[in-house]
Amino acid sequence: MYNRRFTPERISELKENEIFVFGSNLAGAHGGGAARVAFHAFGAEWGKGVGLHGQSYAIPTMQGGVTTIKPYVDDFILFAKEHERLTFLVTRIGCGIAGFCDNDIAPLFKGAIDITNIILPKEFVEIIQK
Repeated sequence: MYNRRFTPERISELKENEIFVFGSNLAGAHGGGAARVAFHAFGAEWGKGVGLHGQSYAIPTMQGGVTTIKPYVDDFILFAKEHERLTFLVTRIGCGIAGFCDNDIAPLFKGAIDITNIILPKEFVEIIQK
């Protein structure tokens, strides 16, 4: 059961151990949405569209359907489990420029619901817990 805070709607600063998790594209062209925030504020690197860079973690969402996103979410969840001293603030990845809705993406994070260092958006938690 999810019994912790939710990812804030807007994130403008992070604590030292916090990581901004955002939807990216495989090319790492962080020009809009949360990717732009990650690039300008949290150390995302241009040209790197997957994984941890600075205080950001990129999950590609622009390369196809939900099935193409799932392996990257699974990798992220494993990464978070291995880095329990970090707290990962997951944004509503894929629900902006990529064009998906919460009902498409939230189920991909079902495996994160009990991982205490992964903070999810309220919308995702509500869908997962239905």
